[in-house]
Amino acid sequence: MAGIARNHGFEAIKIGGFVDHVHALLLLPATVPLSKAVQTLKCCSSKWLNAIRATKTEFAWQEGYGAFSVSASHTNDVITYIENQAAHHAKRSYEDEFLEFLRKYDVAFDPEYVLG
Repeated sequence: MAGIARNHGFEAIKIGGFVDHVHALLLLPATVPLSKAVQTLKCCSSKWLNAIRATKTEFAWQEGYGAFSVSASHTNDVITYIENQAAHHAKRSYEDEFLEFLRKYDVAFDPEYVLG
């Protein structure tokens, strides 16, 4: 995914994840909208995973995504967070953690649709 980002004009500072999701700390220039960066990462990575037959069935990302801006002063904290996904999810699920983020930062959401 870092190579995909680089090839499309933005930087993946750190990418990592867990069994059912990925976290990506991206640095986007003003010319690359967030939605386009996410679309590019998902499209190109799923195309590659299917080309190499990485899964028994056709691979596809979920339709949506979540995105949060991060101040430069918190970059190292986010990198550490991404590196420690197994420890985070030993304590709580991705779904619970995502909902906690939304509530913590007062992001309005409809529980019926937020997790697909």
